[in-house]
Amino acid sequence: MLAKVLLSLFLWLRFAAGQDTPEPGAQPPISSAEGDLLFLLDSSASVSHYEFSKVKEFMWDLLHPFTFGPRDVQISIIHISTTPTMEFPFDQYLSSGTVRKAIRDTRQLMGDTNTGKALSYAKEKLFSGEAGARPGVPKVLVWVTDGFSTDDISEPMQLLKDMGVTVFIVSTGRGNFLELSAAASQPSDKHLHFVDVDDLPIITKELRDGILGVMRATRLHATDVTSSSFRLVWPRLLSQDSGYYSLEYGPSAEPARRSTQQLPAALGSLVLSHLAPETTYEVALTPESNVHYFPTQTTSVTTLPEEISPVQVLISDSGPRSFHVSWAPVLDSVASYQVLYGPLPGNSVKVLQVDGRHNSTVVKHLAPNTTYLVTVTAIYRSGKEKSLSAKACTQEEGSRVRHLRFEEVGADSLRASWDPAEGAVRGYRVRCRRRSGRSSALSVAAQVHSVLLSDLPRGSSGSVCVQPVYSHRPGSTLCRTVRRQPATEAQGYGHGERHRLQ
Repeated sequence: MLAKVLLSLFLWLRFAAGQDTPEPGAQPPISSAEGDLLFLLDSSASVSHYEFSKVKEFMWDLLHPFTFGPRDVQISIIHISTTPTMEFPFDQYLSSGTVRKAIRDTRQLMGDTNTGKALSYAKEKLFSGEAGARPGVPKVLVWVTDGFSTDDISEPMQLLKDMGVTVFIVSTGRGNFLELSAAASQPSDKHLHFVDVDDLPIITKELRDGILGVMRATRLHATDVTSSSFRLVWPRLLSQDSGYYSLEYGPSAEPARRSTQQLPAALGSLVLSHLAPETTYEVALTPESNVHYFPTQTTSVTTLPEEISPVQVLISDSGPRSFHVSWAPVLDSVASYQVLYGPLPGNSVKVLQVDGRHNSTVVKHLAPNTTYLVTVTAIYRSGKEKSLSAKACTQEEGSRVRHLRFEEVGADSLRASWDPAEGAVRGYRVRCRRRSGRSSALSVAAQVHSVLLSDLPRGSSGSVCVQPVYSHRPGSTLCRTVRRQPATEAQGYGHGERHRLQ
């Protein structure tokens, strides 16, 4: 009982101390961004304590995947109040743990909502060495507001944007849409978010991606990371005839395995493939120019854990002696696939080898009307294997009728006849869909190969389909359209069994 009381007291004290920021979900670390990120935080009396605490949670959720440091991301917070106040400078907290604690310990100041003053103060600090700001790196301002301000914001905001600051606005209230749209960087639909304070997590990823897009614009970085590849992207620093790029990369734990490439000046991205899963790669890109000096850009990228393939095996285009096998996904880490197949029941198994770049094959020379067990095995470059099985059935031999023909019999009828289908046919189903009038169907014995179709006057048309029936399943349907000639033209007549389709 005492333990429960102490635990409850601890939780209450933690909440009261503003330490109730939850641990965000796992996110891959982001180490390829560089810039000074300033939060303009509405700390005035127009914001409730609950709203202020939710905004702090949102800030940490937004930031925690970033890598902080003098060559990565630096952050600062300025309070909007009666007098603008800096919570901490850019270069004070340079690790994930210290940034999180600093946000958690931030206290609301109350006072008036003098946003214009805070923006002017932000312009000064974003470019101030005293505040830890760095020259030549992207500047991003994230203004979190309930939508109200007691002073003018248009002029100081425009001055910030004129100096190259990218402005994102998150409004948790009912602010003036036109005013906020003009204040945000353009296009406003990418830089302005209206969201209830309880729904802030909805925009976290979108806002983080927007910030990354600004900070990565001047840095070598990786996108589309998989277990065996990633795409490198960098700013185009060289003109087509002014030099080339020298690229060096390899596993950080194995310097001897580093590879080098020379890339043309016009290139701005490159996919590196056939990489090891769950491995950190160090990448260095050096622009080699005879006109300007450009420093080497570096980044580190960790590939994802190895994906598993196949996770799906599909059987299609089944015929009497073949079927098509396909699987997904196709991964660079797979060297080849083995397709094993054999009849059920039975012990005979055959194997097909398929290149790892392909995801399908046709299995041939099979027995008709037989069930097969098909197993697709992925053989990874690492030596691992992964298998998945499926059942496939071949069709009855000759399970389609052939040569469906029509013969005039009378003013409103004609005869449909066909050559017999192969195999142990138990009968046939015949359907007639008239262009005008009702549709009809008839089943006949296996030895019957014609029926009489009525209610098809001259000048009318319809569709006739014949399908063989086997003991296990129906065969393939053969359909033809019949168009009767007008009554003025010569008619043909014939004889045969009078099975009538009415």
